[in-house]
Amino acid sequence: MSTKMRIRELKKMDLEGGYLIDGFPSVGFSSAISTESMIHTSKFSITGVISSDSFPPISLIKDGKPNFPTRIFVNEESKVSIFLSYLTLHESLHRTAARLMLNWARKKKIKLVVSSVAVKTPEGSEEVVAVGSTEEARKKIKEVGFKVLENGVVPGIPGMLLNEASLMEQDVIVILFHSDGTGPDFRSSAKLCEAMGKLIPGIACDMSLLQKEAEKAEVMIKETEEESRQLKDTMYR
Repeated sequence: MSTKMRIRELKKMDLEGGYLIDGFPSVGFSSAISTESMIHTSKFSITGVISSDSFPPISLIKDGKPNFPTRIFVNEESKVSIFLSYLTLHESLHRTAARLMLNWARKKKIKLVVSSVAVKTPEGSEEVVAVGSTEEARKKIKEVGFKVLENGVVPGIPGMLLNEASLMEQDVIVILFHSDGTGPDFRSSAKLCEAMGKLIPGIACDMSLLQKEAEKAEVMIKETEEESRQLKDTMYR
């Protein structure tokens, strides 16, 4: 089965000098929940979809309308784009997804790509830690008051983004946030949303609205994960 992914743009957007947020679930679902919440609390509109023969064949029904489970949203005013997915991709697709985002970012002349990954940290630790693909990205991390990760391992799509971007000299920042990894976590999503807001101008998080959207997103994500699990087990044997 082909691992190729395709972007189908629904309309053109000027994103030169702007931002791209990786909303693919990694460990747990906080990344997807926080990006979903941003879309509902800021002026984002759908501008494209991502498809692949390797994706489980499912349609998300929202407000009576069919939706691709992996979509692209853009806030044209702030020049912020989001790759939002309710699919937890198989490991064989992580490198492909990272290259897809970076190639699209280069095509759109995007300045900074922001991703995230959940890690287990000491109980009560509130310090935000991040890692950058370039010297400029690491400088940005320090400027906003985050700690730069000196040694460690970043898995999955965020790790592949860092590796590939370092060769392309594309600025990528990966935020490491606390989560127990057992499922959707409003507190982790709120912390992540707040951290992204410091890196990306024009992104604000309304915490009361975020909690409501997190609850909706949690239901949808769980349904998508359950419906696609059997399909994925069959596809990746």
